[in-house]
Amino acid sequence: MEKEVDYGKLGLKIKEIRQKKGLTQDILAELVGCNTSHISNIENNYTKLSLNVLLAISNALDVSIDYLLHDQYHEDISALENELLRTIRNFDDDKKVKLLKIAEIL
Repeated sequence: MEKEVDYGKLGLKIKEIRQKKGLTQDILAELVGCNTSHISNIENNYTKLSLNVLLAISNALDVSIDYLLHDQYHEDISALENELLRTIRNFDDDKKVKLLKIAEIL
């Protein structure tokens, strides 16, 4: 049996990332091209979101859809690894070496 998307978890993840990035629902709605109440309804699990809106939100928050959904499927570690790689892709070599040293300590 296929697992269904937990829109409540997804909404909370979107809200968490939005807040960490210092964005209001108004700003996110503007970036996504929808109204603020739709963002609120998504974050509070009052409505499901379409794939197009999910894509727009992931682009606006600068995270992958994979990352937004990573805790909803079995291979969640690959989503985290992909997000780490995406994040450090533009680091210069000095930053990458420092990050490697930190990771080795952990």
